[in-house]
Amino acid sequence: MGIKNINKKIKSPLNKTIDFDINSDEYNKFIKNCIIDDESFLYYKFESIKNKIINGDTFNVLKKIESGIVDLLIVDPPYNIYKNYNGYRFNEKDSDEYESYTIKWIEAVLPILKSNSSIYVCCDWKSSLIIGNILSKYFTIQNRITWQREKGRGAKQNWKNSMEDIWFCTMSDVYIFNIDSVKMRRKVIAPYKENGKPKDWVETENGNFRDTYPSNFWDDISIPYWSMPENTSHPTQKPEKLIAKLILASSNENDFIFDPFNGSGTTSVVAKKLGRNYSGIEQNSLYCSWAEYRLKEADINKNIQGYIDNIFWERNSVKFNR
Repeated sequence: MGIKNINKKIKSPLNKTIDFDINSDEYNKFIKNCIIDDESFLYYKFESIKNKIINGDTFNVLKKIESGIVDLLIVDPPYNIYKNYNGYRFNEKDSDEYESYTIKWIEAVLPILKSNSSIYVCCDWKSSLIIGNILSKYFTIQNRITWQREKGRGAKQNWKNSMEDIWFCTMSDVYIFNIDSVKMRRKVIAPYKENGKPKDWVETENGNFRDTYPSNFWDDISIPYWSMPENTSHPTQKPEKLIAKLILASSNENDFIFDPFNGSGTTSVVAKKLGRNYSGIEQNSLYCSWAEYRLKEADINKNIQGYIDNIFWERNSVKFNR
């Protein structure tokens, strides 16, 4: 009689988490779609990296990319905390070291930006103190977005950390901002009518709603969880809805969106779903293959959770949260 492996976890049929490993057929299938950077690549023209993910070291690859090609840069650098990215360990640094690290990646991305590019930089509250100050020396800071992460590890001697920042910067005072593309649809609790007709709100069979201008505080984001098709085992994955707001606000269709710390590919996937061109760099080949899997799925399913019929809905809106 064979011995059963009682330690092996069996996935629930409802668990859609993307977590295949480097020994799987899926990995071998999807990693082939990436550009694997090595010394044979001396220069990357726009057309050669358009709608491609590059597996390589961010700082080495950026030196080779054609100048002035990026319309929108979305950066989610390692926060200044210890994190294990599938064997690639990022260790917490002192403030001076992290400042130097931030300057290094900023100066590396500068050449690939257009004169009217927009830049979004993700960070937690602690790294935000360092990053925001440095960004002001290179770009025009337009705003700081704070979004509610919804989850967070409890602390007995401090407030639970459940917020993150995104710095919104531009290369100049000339930039794209599509406000009508990122309005929030909110339920109207006390509907006001004028001459018997709704004033500044719409009446539908699903309820009364108002499309409002978005603020720089976002409380409508759901972190990817195990039953969502976008979910991966990446430890710091950003929600597609979050990235969709950045892309829709600060780019137009067919613009080129670039992410130098591509992770499991959320920026690339959302860019594809929204009709933009994309590219990104990721040093971990497993994450690259997950991203390619998600990009293939985006050919079939272009849904973005919480973004329906070109409108962003509040978190947990009944019948609209998918």
